[in-house]
Amino acid sequence: MYKKKAASKSLKKAMSFAQFLKRFPNEKSCAEYLYHVKWPNGFVCPVCGHRHCYALNRPGRYQCAKCRHQTSLTANTVMHRTHLPLTKWFWAIYLVACDKRGISALTLAGKISVSYETAWYLLCRIRKAMEARDAQYTLGGIIEFDDSYFGAKIKGKEGRGAGNQGVFVAVGKDEAGRPEYLKMLITPNIQIPSVKKFVDKNLETGSVVETDGFRSYRKPLADNYTHQAEDFSPDSEHLKWLHRIIGNAKAFINGTYHGTSSKHLQMYLSEFCYRFNRRSFGGDIFDRLLVAIAG
Repeated sequence: MYKKKAASKSLKKAMSFAQFLKRFPNEKSCAEYLYHVKWPNGFVCPVCGHRHCYALNRPGRYQCAKCRHQTSLTANTVMHRTHLPLTKWFWAIYLVACDKRGISALTLAGKISVSYETAWYLLCRIRKAMEARDAQYTLGGIIEFDDSYFGAKIKGKEGRGAGNQGVFVAVGKDEAGRPEYLKMLITPNIQIPSVKKFVDKNLETGSVVETDGFRSYRKPLADNYTHQAEDFSPDSEHLKWLHRIIGNAKAFINGTYHGTSSKHLQMYLSEFCYRFNRRSFGGDIFDRLLVAIAG
């Protein structure tokens, strides 16, 4: 389950670009910080667990003093086997973290002086880390749950299924009814088996789940959840946060990335969820994203 972050009136301010350059001016400074993120309590051999190592001549590579296993700073991360310098990775992570609207591959390519293909690769890896981080957590308490459709409208079709890609959306709320944490996952259909798979994996048993009463929701939510179904109305408070968030997600994707294909939709949704779930973290977002990437 997501852990609530304590409210603070003095959230750390976002790092300015000048501060970023001062903090990470070269490959050495990036490597030293990544070492600390990867092994916050000191080196641990991934094979035998020994706590001592020797630095090898190749930058960022270490050899265990006991079993002689060699590992690198980027091993078992989304940066594994990268040929890009860490300075490029850090710059890309900074730009992704600090722009709430997201950043396109074309814009990133120009900012860090790489090809479009390299920028696309970097963004895909960063979004993969975002998705993996949020996959570790589930929603609990009171949850609004529904499905939506993204993409071009299918000609001649109205209502459910009018778009070309189905997406399950669930948002957990606090005791005051405000949205806290979000899950969005593409689905091939909204039939009972697909609904059950989503709720069993992403929602804590015992939670109160609010839906619009769609028939495919009834059976999967019948036994392990308190299901509160109510026909949706634009004037009702029922599911109001969920539908507002869906609108914001569509605006995020269309505004920054000018739409997307079904093939890449999930990674954009994962980025949106990652940002939403950490919207109160202030200037910590860069460090947290780096932890996700190094994890």
